[in-house]
Amino acid sequence: MSGPGISVVICAYTEDRWEDILAAVSSVRAQSRPALETLLVVDHNETLRERLAKEYKEYREDRAAAGGGVVRVLANAGPRGLSAGRNTGIAAARGEIVAFLDDDAVAERDWLRHFAEAYADPRVMAVGGRTEPVWASGRRPDWFPEEFDWVVGCTYRGLPRGRVRVRNVLGGNASFRRSAFDAAGGFATGIGRDGDKRPLGCEETELCIRLSRARPDAVLLIDDRAVIHHRVPEAREHFRYFRTRAYAEGLSKALVARSVGAEKGLESERRYATRVLPAGVARGLRDALLARPGGAGRAGAIVAGVLTAAGGYVVGSVRARRGGTTFQVPEVEAAARE
Repeated sequence: MSGPGISVVICAYTEDRWEDILAAVSSVRAQSRPALETLLVVDHNETLRERLAKEYKEYREDRAAAGGGVVRVLANAGPRGLSAGRNTGIAAARGEIVAFLDDDAVAERDWLRHFAEAYADPRVMAVGGRTEPVWASGRRPDWFPEEFDWVVGCTYRGLPRGRVRVRNVLGGNASFRRSAFDAAGGFATGIGRDGDKRPLGCEETELCIRLSRARPDAVLLIDDRAVIHHRVPEAREHFRYFRTRAYAEGLSKALVARSVGAEKGLESERRYATRVLPAGVARGLRDALLARPGGAGRAGAIVAGVLTAAGGYVVGSVRARRGGTTFQVPEVEAAARE
């Protein structure tokens, strides 16, 4: 296998996603460009860790030559949450490239090949891909606007197409050069998901901005040929979750702005709010006039989503000024090279 070795990190926390986790690992092992290893990091759930360790007992180093690389099961070595789980995977990874896949997603066969090709340019420090939703009901809800697919962890209308430079990659379908973590540290704890708590996010945004500051020559890309398919459970197809996630995004953006400044922290969001979303509202209203299903609902959801996220941002900013929220940026270099 030519090119850099790629370690794939999948973070898991609940047995409710057992079949999804197995499908995610299988999709990595079926890649046209084999992974060096797959690291399953379990977030403070010993029962799940033991079950996965038993499931993948056969995929140890002595069986890696059969194809698909080693499968290793690890316990999150940090505080509960997605950021610490990813940092545990980074520290244990042996590859020059570390890729991340959600535990409820499956990667298309050429996912890693497209990532690897981009790293032929030594300036490239991160590469993300396109995430397509797989709706539990079998189809997108009529009212759910594509501009807000980030609510369910997927690529949304307004992101550039092709292989293009971006401010940040999206965490559930992303990869980083190991030296990126040497330069910028790991994912900040206290920003992203934490088990069943409020669905915060933006930890990858904060890391990417921090990386660009540490390495001004760094190139960050999205290649929309690197595709994964992300399952959207029925509970997330409802407006209640949409509203909750939008509010949490506002809280998260406030934390990012506190960390890296509002100018960079909201740079992409300004274009999204002033160009992409108004066009989405107009599209929805046009569809409503043409009696197309869900047009008015989509326009209304966009307006509601913007207002809810803005409310979360205001609350998060107030909390940050009062010192009510904290996060830490861990160093991962020493652990990664043990």
